[in-house]
Amino acid sequence: MGDALHDAVTDSTEEIMKMLSREIKSIEKNIHELIEDNKDVHNSYELVTSVVGIGFATAVHFIIATENFSRFENVRKLICYCGVAPFKHESGTSIRGRTRVSPLANKKLKTLLTMAAICAVRFDSGLKAKYHQKVGEGKPKMSVLNIIRAKLIERIFTVVKRGSPYEIRLAA
Repeated sequence: MGDALHDAVTDSTEEIMKMLSREIKSIEKNIHELIEDNKDVHNSYELVTSVVGIGFATAVHFIIATENFSRFENVRKLICYCGVAPFKHESGTSIRGRTRVSPLANKKLKTLLTMAAICAVRFDSGLKAKYHQKVGEGKPKMSVLNIIRAKLIERIFTVVKRGSPYEIRLAA
């Protein structure tokens, strides 16, 4: 009965995975249609995805979380909301702790930004150089990724507020 049961479970699992894949594609198609229907959201989506490392899921989550970038008036508040801003842990002269990020954050955006930062370090030469420079200085890798996440948020916020796509500028 072992092999027969194993084959039945495997077949059932494969069918469930195929069904879930079809549902995911259908939902993504619906999201794309919603983005296409709204001119402002479509414009923001195009601008956000022009930043190296930012893909479909990250762009959509940013648009939703920021209410199409109308919820935050400056980039520092958005960085704090995403849980990327470092805070000092100190009180007077006696208590001095490590600088840490707040646990109060939009966890989904923070997770997506981590993956976007890893991708950006691979494909953006400027961020790659910054990453290797900071790691070479002895900073922990996750701390450096946090710097890259903040840089990505700055780029996203800037391109949306400026209204023009991100361009990589090379030094002359």
